[in-house]
Amino acid sequence: MKNTPDILCIGSVLWDVIGRSENAMRQGSDMPGRISRLPGGVALNIGMALARFGLTPALLSAVGRDAEGDELIAACARRGLITDHVYRSDDLPTDRYMAVEGANGLIAAIADAHSLEAAGDKILRPLEDGSLPAPYTGAVALDGNLTVDLLGQMAQSPLLAQADLRVAPASPGKALRLSPFLQEGRGTLYVNLEEAGLLCQTSFDNSPKAAAALLARGALRAVVTDGGNPATVGGADGLITLTPPQVHVARVTGAGDTFMAAHVAAELNEAAPEAALKAALDAAALYVSGETKI
Repeated sequence: MKNTPDILCIGSVLWDVIGRSENAMRQGSDMPGRISRLPGGVALNIGMALARFGLTPALLSAVGRDAEGDELIAACARRGLITDHVYRSDDLPTDRYMAVEGANGLIAAIADAHSLEAAGDKILRPLEDGSLPAPYTGAVALDGNLTVDLLGQMAQSPLLAQADLRVAPASPGKALRLSPFLQEGRGTLYVNLEEAGLLCQTSFDNSPKAAAALLARGALRAVVTDGGNPATVGGADGLITLTPPQVHVARVTGAGDTFMAAHVAAELNEAAPEAALKAALDAAALYVSGETKI
């Protein structure tokens, strides 16, 4: 594996504990199913998907110096990610995410990313101490598990002023953390319909309206998804909208990260805008159908 990254993935690197049932579920359901533990977190999910698309990502995150952390770092390296720049904390445990999914989608989830939040700007030290070139001029994927203060700092930081920023919230509950990038007109925002509504303080019934509203509020570029409904990329050249393939949904967690990674990879490989969106929708469809290996 080469030591020079094609893209930096900054944000959550943790263990995903996912319970899945083939039955539809609701609050209080007790169903048979499978429970798995896999490397996860938005930044890591994006990084693993980018590696599957032939790129070499480097992770900037916080991982504990505990047994779970050592195992996680080893798992990341096996998947083709550069882990040399990850902040390893002696006193913070490795973060975890837990979710329950049914045939009708995500039922509930809890993200324990407190160690990442506590580490703060320590995760950016490789950009400050010369370990990575700065100002960084390549692509950077950021996730909303970072604190509001740190995201605001990164939206204005001279270390990233020349970077191709790609920003995604970790969940609708953290969508407002992306506000600094709206205010600064920086980066490409990857959001779903609900997250777009939260950022715009309203609600939308389709992705073209949501993308147009984000641009009107200051976004440099916006990519809005809506599950199995049409997705839209909006920018200075207007809007592009495509409908994703219809597939049987076998899993949900990580689908948005796969979509974002496929879109970034296609654009870094100089795909035309419509082709890049189609590649992302196709990759996400394969993922949710269960046909893509993790």
